[in-house]
Amino acid sequence: MTSIWPRSDDTQKLLDGVREGDADARDRLFDRHRAAVRRMIDLRMDRVLERRVDASDIVQDVLVEANRRLADYLADPVMPFHLWLRQMAKDRLIDAHRRHRVAARRSIDREQPLAGATRNDEESVLDLAAQLADGELTPAAAATWRELQRRFAEAVGELEELDQEIILMRHFERLTNSEAAEALGLSIQAASMRHLRAMRRLRERLSDLEPQRNEGNEGG
Repeated sequence: MTSIWPRSDDTQKLLDGVREGDADARDRLFDRHRAAVRRMIDLRMDRVLERRVDASDIVQDVLVEANRRLADYLADPVMPFHLWLRQMAKDRLIDAHRRHRVAARRSIDREQPLAGATRNDEESVLDLAAQLADGELTPAAAATWRELQRRFAEAVGELEELDQEIILMRHFERLTNSEAAEALGLSIQAASMRHLRAMRRLRERLSDLEPQRNEGNEGG
């Protein structure tokens, strides 16, 4: 599957147009990244925040800020444009969580981002399940898509924040390892190791949840 982010070569052409003063190129640059910014935010918004904040408002704030700061970026493009934009989106989302959540981060009413995944994410979840499959733990272990989705949401929610983040980046945003490394401020080797550890921990959490699911079925 391809990344949720637009092709970098097409983005570069638009950036070149902006440098030359093309206002239409500027508009198209942000329009073509709007959907990706929205998906990136949707994957990370918990359900409590969603009841207080419209994700579209966060997206708009990100694009307005990016437009304001674009000249500085063009003068010193320290990273690929989509990574620069997603970092801005991540910062905005963190600010929104800080402003609107009064409960502790791990409070009992917290619903993890993947619990809100849509059918657009089904292929990502099934692909991730296939990579984690060992013995009893296969996509067929869940009777329905909804059950598989629920199990992954619960398992991912038990991971540390950085483990959650790299799984979202690699398997849902479809960033490469080098892109994830740059976004996280890690070396390529360190990002690869973090991804491997996160996948191992996710497999362990899913294995822990499997007996609970079976016991629930037996009780019914």
